[in-house]
Amino acid sequence: MFKDTICATSTAQGIGALGIIRVSGEDAFPVVDRIFKGRNLNEVSSHTVHYGFIVNSDSEEVIDEVMVSVFHAPKTFTAENLVEISCHGSPYIQERIIEVLIRNGARLAEPGEFTQRAFLNGRIDLAQAEAVADLISAQNKASHKVALNQMRGGITSELKVLRESLIDFTALIELELDFSDEDVEFADRKELDELVKNLKGKIQHLLQTFEYGNAIKNGVPVAIIGKPNAGKSTLLNALLNEERAIVSDIAGTTRDTIEETLTIDGISFRFIDTAGIRETRDQIEAIGVERAKEKVEQAKIVIHLYEDDAEILKDLKELLEDKIVFNLRSKIDKTEEVGTEYEREFPGFTHFGLSVKQNINLDRLRHELVEQLRTSSGVDEDSVIITNIRHKEALQNALDALLSVELGMKSGLTGDLLAFHLRETLKQIGSITGQIDVDRDILGTIFGKFCIGK
Repeated sequence: MFKDTICATSTAQGIGALGIIRVSGEDAFPVVDRIFKGRNLNEVSSHTVHYGFIVNSDSEEVIDEVMVSVFHAPKTFTAENLVEISCHGSPYIQERIIEVLIRNGARLAEPGEFTQRAFLNGRIDLAQAEAVADLISAQNKASHKVALNQMRGGITSELKVLRESLIDFTALIELELDFSDEDVEFADRKELDELVKNLKGKIQHLLQTFEYGNAIKNGVPVAIIGKPNAGKSTLLNALLNEERAIVSDIAGTTRDTIEETLTIDGISFRFIDTAGIRETRDQIEAIGVERAKEKVEQAKIVIHLYEDDAEILKDLKELLEDKIVFNLRSKIDKTEEVGTEYEREFPGFTHFGLSVKQNINLDRLRHELVEQLRTSSGVDEDSVIITNIRHKEALQNALDALLSVELGMKSGLTGDLLAFHLRETLKQIGSITGQIDVDRDILGTIFGKFCIGK
């Protein structure tokens, strides 16, 4: 598909022990051969590594001692001839090698062009290509696992089943249009209705996983709230195992929010210690209280600590809708009463006692944070999880089209209009993996976010 040969540094910017320069294209071997003093790369076997020197082809000046890996098309990442030059990690050396490659017939790759070529050459689909970027930027075990599953075709396999089951019915509906004068039905409407309901359920489940997927990809925001001196800063310090927040018996010590990230069971949680929520005439403290409420609104999980009463929950009732809420009686080492009086009033919340000083139920809190996040999103260890906003939008559009099919069958919509909505469903599902023609602007947006060399 591509006649030109591209090159770029694939390792991160900065000084390191090694740097890798990638060259891909029809003329990758002869281009590198012109500057490589070692084996003739046109004559060596695929997937072999060779020792030699990179030289300036104009002056025979030695630039670096290198190892060159050779990969023959189509069994390469780009499905093209591919060479990887392993050199020393000096930025100067890498720049010189790129310079002589360009002088000898290569050009500098655009951002994401190697992965884009892999997609356009049929080596991977579009969802897998996007997963490459997610894998590179993975910050924790959970986001790494999700990205790796997608790169291996997890979402592709799931969508393939949806798409194939719909194609047959779409074909039958469209076949009816050729016999419109004879008033025949090739597609059993009852079976189509069952299929639509089944597909709706699967798409809705995938959409439900997006919130979880987006959370583990970007970190789950957890707001720690309560009245002054409820133990919020003490809890944050205990979870982080460091003295991050100032702890004092003086009420109102925390005036602003403090954020720190902690990984629990492979998931990153962004804990936010907030100012104590109370009525105050102190202008600075009042600003802190307002910011605390803003963080509650933005959070996915809210941990409310209290000693005497949980009246704050009533005041923040609207903000707490659709959130995972822990209502924890703080400092239970000081009282025999754990307190269950709020379980009836707030049945959707999790209630138990906590003592940071005596290390009571801290492990339980860590465990519950992970489990409730997974449960609320309807995911398990084997779930296909959506993390990409483009995929979410396409699935939502596919769901809307299916709802139009369902409504159309109930209202006796004609076959041509049913076929239109079915084709729209197929189009939206196919746009995720690139099984339809994808607009060049969309490809530019997707691959333009990649680093050069990937």
